[in-house]
This record gives sequence, C-alpha cells and structure tokens, in this order.
Amino acid sequence: MAQTGTTPQAGKAAPAAADRPALQTLLAGALRGNVRQYGMLVALALIVVLFQIWTDGILLQPLNVTNLIQQNSYILILAIGMMIVIIAGHIDLSVGSLAAFTGAAAAVMMVKHQVPWPVALIACLLIGAAAGAWQGFWISYVGIPSFIVTLAGMLVFRGGTQIMLQGQSIAPFPKGFQKIGSGFLPEVGPHTDYHNLTLLLGAAVLAVALLQEVRGRRQAASYGLELLPTGFFLAKLAAVTAAVVVFTLLLASYHGFPIVLLVLAVLLFGFGYLMRNSIIGRHTYAIGGNEPAAKLSGVKSKRVVFLAFVTMGVLAALAGLVFAARLNAGTPQAGINFELEAIAAAFIGGASASGGVGTVLGAIIGGLVLGVLNNGMSLVGVGTDYQQVIKGLVLLAAVGFDVWNKRRAGS
Repeated sequence: MAQTGTTPQAGKAAPAAADRPALQTLLAGALRGNVRQYGMLVALALIVVLFQIWTDGILLQPLNVTNLIQQNSYILILAIGMMIVIIAGHIDLSVGSLAAFTGAAAAVMMVKHQVPWPVALIACLLIGAAAGAWQGFWISYVGIPSFIVTLAGMLVFRGGTQIMLQGQSIAPFPKGFQKIGSGFLPEVGPHTDYHNLTLLLGAAVLAVALLQEVRGRRQAASYGLELLPTGFFLAKLAAVTAAVVVFTLLLASYHGFPIVLLVLAVLLFGFGYLMRNSIIGRHTYAIGGNEPAAKLSGVKSKRVVFLAFVTMGVLAALAGLVFAARLNAGTPQAGINFELEAIAAAFIGGASASGGVGTVLGAIIGGLVLGVLNNGMSLVGVGTDYQQVIKGLVLLAAVGFDVWNKRRAGS
C-alpha cells in the first residue's frame, strides 16, 4: 500500500525534473548561437554601468551622451563598411587616408571654389566610390591581396591629401555643411520639456525594433528552429524597450536628435537589412566562409568583393565628410589611425579573422565599446597612453575569445 501511495508523487515529479534539463539545454543552445551578439551587448552594458558609477553620473548626462555620439560617429560609419569587408574575407587599411582625402577635397571645393555644399558632398561620395572601385579592381579581378592594395592606397591617399592642402588646414565650411557633423534636428510642435521630434523618432525606432524581434521569432518558428521560452523572449523585449526609452529621453532632454545619428540609423537599418535578407549579403557571407565552395555554388565572388570595396569607399568618404564638418576644417592630420579604430570595432563587435562571420549591428556595438571606453577613461583622468594599452588588450581578448569559441565548437 505504501508503494502504491508514493507512485503518483514520483510520476508528477519526474516530468518537472525532466523539463529542467530541457530548458537548460534550450537556453544554452540559444546563448551559444548568439554568443557574439549577446556577449558584446553585456560587455557594453557593464562598461556603461562601471563608468557611470566611476564618474559620479557624468557619463550618461545628456550633454555627454550627445558628445559621445558625435565624437565617434565617423568611426561607427567606417566600422559598418569594415565589417562588410572583413565578412568577405578581406581587410582595408586605406579608409583613414581616404577619409582625410575626401575631407580635403570637400574643403578645396567649398572654401576655395565656392561649390555649393550639397554638390560638393555628392562629388566627394563619388570620389570615395571611385577609390573603392579602383582598389576593388586590383583585389578582385587582378588577384593582389587586399592588405597590399589597401596599404598602397593608404600611402597614395595620404600623400594626395598633403598635396591638395599643401600642408595647411582649409576652413571654415558653410553652416549647412557643418550641421552634418554637429547639428540637430529642428524643434517642432508645442513647447515642452523634451524635444518633440526626438520623442517621435524614438517611438518609431522602438516600434521597428520590436516588430523585427517578433518577425524574427515567427520566421524561426516557421523553419522549425528552437525558440527562447516565452518568458525570456518577453524579458528581451522589455530590455530593448527600456534601452530605447532611456536613450530617447536622454537625447530629448538636451538639443534632441543629432543629424549624424539619423545618418547612422539609416546606415544601420539599410545595411543590416541588406546583409541579412539580400542575395548580395548572403553571397558575401558565403565567400568569407568558404570561397571555393561559394564559387562552385555559382556565386560571382569577384563581383561581390568588388562591390564590398566600393561600399567601403563610399562609407570612408562619408566618414571623412562627417569628421571635416565637425572639425569645421579640412586638415592634413585628419583620419590618422581611423582604420585601426574601425578594424578594432569590427573585431570587438564579432567579426571573425577568417571571414564569413559578423553583423552590422555588431560593428556598431564594437564601436560603442571603444567609444565608451575612450570617453569614460578621459572623464576619470586616465592618460592616453594607458587608454591605448587598455584598448589593445580589449581587442586581443575579443579575437582570442573568437578563436577559443571556434576551437570549442569544433571539438
């Protein structure tokens, strides 16, 4: 009788005990599949919290947040293009020099020859596209390694900048052009304690982000993939909502949405969609992952690599224009070490040294990690020499983690 009485209790406990390992396995698999994305997000959050405490709340003051965005905007733009190039299995060492070259060209056109700034902006973007096409031709169709071609490009564009500016800075730019690097969206609607247009844009960004998360979950379900439990998924949506709301309120309580942040948002959503959902995006991942197999599958690898460098050239030109607009001058010293910052941002954001891995969002996260480190260490008085050491160690740790994760997955 005693045995009969205990059997139902054992039967009820067994499914609960069996569910726990299944849940743990599911969560472990989900985290393993998104370790790059979630790992850097967590690292960024921890760095922000650390410096927020260390600086007695200065880090997340509205003025400092705005400065943080504007000071790192050109590196984030370069990081997007660098991520695409690295995914394709290549590297570009010329982007800093090309950014300086296009900034110098803009200064010569607008200041010396009074070319209207919208015309000069388009002309400089075309210069960037031509420079990217030139380098892409030698890399994809001639077969010279990208390291060599872009190293040559770095020297050529740096020398061209010196020749164009004759060793002197050229300034000032027209007011309209300056706003690209340091301007804000205009105020609309009734007077409130917040910037109304920024609130509307924040609501739109939040709606798009939540819709994308829900759509991604539905697509995963339609393909029969494992999903996060509903509770964890709702917690993720709540975290996204909280982050967007706090960020929006910080910007809206100062001068509002910086124009350069709007440019970054367009690039993030545009290139993010392109890399995730377009044929050219999937082909880029395929080439970086296994180029011989991609060729056998019919991928036109030469054209894909060529377009990747054209894209990088345009984004390098845009970054140079943003930097020149913020500095309000075309200067021979512009762009120094920009390529190193962009490469570091891409690798910290999840790019693989062997290619085929990475996301546009990861490039932005990696750039923000570097930007917050720079800003936070400056606020607490850490010298630039120690800042370089710390950033180097962060980069080494990120790449080392990538190598370790690959070995663990292969074992």
